[in-house]
Amino acid sequence: MRPMTAPNEPASANDLKLLDRYWRAANYLSVGQIYLLDNPLLREPLKPEHIKPRLLGHWGTTPGLNFIYAHLNRVICAFDLSIIYVCGPGHGGPGMVANTYLEGTYTGIYPEVTCDADGLRKLFRQFSFPGGIPSHAAPETPGSIHEGGELGYALVHAFGAAFDNPDLIVACVVGDGEAETGPLAASWHSNKFLNPKHDGAVLPILHLNGYKIANPAVLARMSDKEIRSLFVGYGYEPLFVEGDEPDSMHRMMADTVDRALSAIRSIQHGAREGSADFQRPKWPMIVLRSPKGWTGPKEVDGLKVEAFWRAHQVPIANPRGNPEHLQLLEQWMRSYEPETLFDASGRLVPELRDLAPAGDRRMGANPHANGGLLKRELKLPDFRAYAVEVADPGGGVAEATRELGKFLREVMKLNADARNFRIMGPDETASNRLEAVFEATDRVWMEGIEPYDVHLAHDGRVMEVLSEHLCQGWLEGYLLTGRHGFFSCYEAFIHIVDSMLNQHAKWLKVSRALTWRRPIASLNYLLTSHVWRQDHNGFSHQDPGFVDLVTNKKADIVRVYFPPDANTLLWVGDHCLRTYDRINVIVAGKQPAPQWLPMREAIIHCEAGIGIWKWAGTEAPNAEPDVVMACAGDVPTLETLAAVDLLRRALPALRIRVVNVVDLMTLQPKDQHPHGLSDRDFDSLFTRDKPVIFAYHGYPYLIHRLTYNRANHAGMHVRGFAEEGTTTTPFDMVVLNGLDRFHLAIEAIERVPGLDIAAAHVKQQFRDRLIEHSRYVREHGEDMPEIRNWVWPAGGTTAREPGD
Repeated sequence: MRPMTAPNEPASANDLKLLDRYWRAANYLSVGQIYLLDNPLLREPLKPEHIKPRLLGHWGTTPGLNFIYAHLNRVICAFDLSIIYVCGPGHGGPGMVANTYLEGTYTGIYPEVTCDADGLRKLFRQFSFPGGIPSHAAPETPGSIHEGGELGYALVHAFGAAFDNPDLIVACVVGDGEAETGPLAASWHSNKFLNPKHDGAVLPILHLNGYKIANPAVLARMSDKEIRSLFVGYGYEPLFVEGDEPDSMHRMMADTVDRALSAIRSIQHGAREGSADFQRPKWPMIVLRSPKGWTGPKEVDGLKVEAFWRAHQVPIANPRGNPEHLQLLEQWMRSYEPETLFDASGRLVPELRDLAPAGDRRMGANPHANGGLLKRELKLPDFRAYAVEVADPGGGVAEATRELGKFLREVMKLNADARNFRIMGPDETASNRLEAVFEATDRVWMEGIEPYDVHLAHDGRVMEVLSEHLCQGWLEGYLLTGRHGFFSCYEAFIHIVDSMLNQHAKWLKVSRALTWRRPIASLNYLLTSHVWRQDHNGFSHQDPGFVDLVTNKKADIVRVYFPPDANTLLWVGDHCLRTYDRINVIVAGKQPAPQWLPMREAIIHCEAGIGIWKWAGTEAPNAEPDVVMACAGDVPTLETLAAVDLLRRALPALRIRVVNVVDLMTLQPKDQHPHGLSDRDFDSLFTRDKPVIFAYHGYPYLIHRLTYNRANHAGMHVRGFAEEGTTTTPFDMVVLNGLDRFHLAIEAIERVPGLDIAAAHVKQQFRDRLIEHSRYVREHGEDMPEIRNWVWPAGGTTAREPGD
């Protein structure tokens, strides 16, 4: 572990003068990106044709971002630091592009954007322009791991990047608008999970420039005393830099950054070299108060702009059509004195080029911001070693996620030295039956630990906090910087991070098309404590709709798995941990449940993703079935097989096919998803014209959407969650939603031509059983014995009681 050197001399006056010029160069390039198509160095008077027809971008935050970037460059060079820059106000993209261009990283990645006048023209033209680059610090921006299109996640991404990166400092700029969001407010508590012995450091820089889009920012209007009290309470030592005069601001910022780095060094040295007696440190943070739109026009059309919300986006609205606006824009850009910043060829002058760090120390080139460069493959145990013995289908009972927990325990052990795998969850690791991992590690906890606490340790590798936002954000930051992880959550509450998943999926979609962005480990979700076994918590805990959101994403990014038992879950878990650049969603129950497939058959079934369970059906050889009973999900599989058992006993001549779906994306056509079945293979499973009774874990509409253009779509009759829930028994939950065995069997009878009338007496028997069930549960508070004790019949002929 490399010791971090500490600043020992303040920046000289000459250093700060050069730094100010560098800052002006970044500001100049930022304005140019927003406004100019041509004449990038103002070598001739500005004309309307030099201006873009559509002005897009955000100026207000950008000069502050550039100011911070320049000062971080200084300390990187002075003290050989590894720093990445997380830009919370990602809409300040012009600044991030400008700085990576000035340091040379941008041209290294995009050689057509050369370091001369022609390159500047291309740099300006491409910004927020058709065929160009986005206005935010997007995946296309070197050095970025955070786009900031949706505010609230910068700080949690920064901490995720710092975990297990002992030599890294993550400078995280938090905008004052972003600071108002709920996720960001929770993120300040991430310092309670940062271990200075093994982890890197996060230097939060709260950028208070006064305004959001059209209103004052709450924190910006708070006094320094209130701000200090707030952040001391969060566990930080706030350091203030305030003003609008560049010379004094540069001196204050340089001294403050030096002071912050000294504090970080002291904390890390004490933890790494000091005694075992540990107390959670107060990490430094910087509060930077600077004017919104700093160095831009103070007024436009007689209205206040600088230090006001009008500076937020494009301060001068119409330079192409308004001569006064054109003149004002030219005055603004010439105020940076571009002739002193760039030579005759348009290249940054040598004394300013020398201010940027070199090689991988450039923040745009730091490999931690392109985490695939650092990614090492996980060491994984043989999942077969954790197989549940299944002598006969349904003959054994196990808790699927508990078995997965044993596998994850070994993953944790095998990668303990590499420190590149963590498990995240909102206070639910044990609740979700993954507690075997605590045999290998504990929960990380940097607060006080009482003698009676269980599985808390400063160096724990399970991260639990009752905020899905933090779990997701930590994991994203961890993955984006080259590591691996796993996120388990109650199914209903994973919706809290819907928009975070959207943003990560978009990041992956774009980054996969960038050859210089190396693949990162997949984001793996385990959704358990699911809708069908939240009968004790009730309707508030019953929602399977996250999968609907996931399947809206780009086909090659998402995978959704419904393993029906423990052995299939083990295969799926192993598979997902081996993938990259994906979002994998696994939905599996944690309650005791029948086990259907021995490991060998589970592997074959999961590799195909879908298949016919011949042992469960009654098909005649070389003949199509009368009905297909399909299922996806552990409880739907149980109810489907119980329905098949009912039909086999009541209507032995009925030819039934049972199809189980593990990989939901196999239902899509092959031209829409890489895992999709061809039409021929789909028809071979579901037939072209026979009724299909599909028991699905989630909302039925999704199955129709995935199969809408299949030949037999009209024959698909899907049952799933119908938004009926309450505190009740497990079986009553499926009855309320029509997903139970009796409703499934009745539907099969009604859909098979000619059977509806012939088997009317059978339907009536099943309806009577539903009435009996309703009366029983309301009298006894539990399901009927025949429901609780049902098992798949040995030999597939009649039901048997346990022990028979």
